[in-house]
Amino acid sequence: MSQAIGLLETRGLTALVTGTDAMLKSANVTLAAPMKQVGNALVTAIVTGDVAAVKAATDAGAQAARTVGEVVSVQVIARPHDDVASILPKFTTSAKK
Repeated sequence: MSQAIGLLETRGLTALVTGTDAMLKSANVTLAAPMKQVGNALVTAIVTGDVAAVKAATDAGAQAARTVGEVVSVQVIARPHDDVASILPKFTTSAKK
């Protein structure tokens, strides 16, 4: 895996949607996985891209999420090991016809 990974974890869906929207609009990053709920209202979004873009995106996402809810954690992994990809949720899109 050659791209950086950015994670934004919030308490509540509204803050995550707001933060994810800001992340995707603020830098050239890709949503790597669908929202992941881990319990206790904790939800996480994962983006990928080059290190600078992921850092800028997670900063913008955290700031936006804080305006409407609680940010629990923000993490950027600059050079993840190739095996990290195997534990990330897979992003699949289903087109409706």
